[in-house]
Amino acid sequence: MPRTAIPYTTPDISALAKSLRDQLARQGPAPGHVEMLNILARAAGAKNFQHYRARSEPLEAPPAPAADLARVEKVARQFDPQGRLLQWPAKPSHQALALWGLWAALPAGDAVSEAVFNGRLNALHAFGDPAILRRSMVSAGLVSRTSDCRDYRRIEQRPPADAQALIRRLRGRTAP
Repeated sequence: MPRTAIPYTTPDISALAKSLRDQLARQGPAPGHVEMLNILARAAGAKNFQHYRARSEPLEAPPAPAADLARVEKVARQFDPQGRLLQWPAKPSHQALALWGLWAALPAGDAVSEAVFNGRLNALHAFGDPAILRRSMVSAGLVSRTSDCRDYRRIEQRPPADAQALIRRLRGRTAP
């Protein structure tokens, strides 16, 4: 779970130091993480950390990184006009991006057997190795499978910027 940055300011550093000293002296043994957050919040004039957090203005999320269009273009060239992956890319970063292109072509919310999933993968690539694609998609967290490997399902998630650009690039091609 990503952490939300909460700004911490104090108008008087001397008063902050005195408050921290007094609270730590009453505390006894070294405080844990949550208690230290509460101490800091009380020193800043809040009841506790939750109260301090509720008063704080959330910071804007950092902008999403832009897509690496040169890499997207290199990976897009690995697909034929019908949107099939022609060969397994040599570079792991290109493999990961190519998997997103295949992921986008799989139906959402559909649990299927391994044989059906292999059939769908065979329709999406031209090099005859659905096992490497199946295992790689599971390892990358794009597809889930049951512990007995009987059912496979696409995991719904938001693709990263590079993957979104590749999916858009491949969308104009017709799937087999």
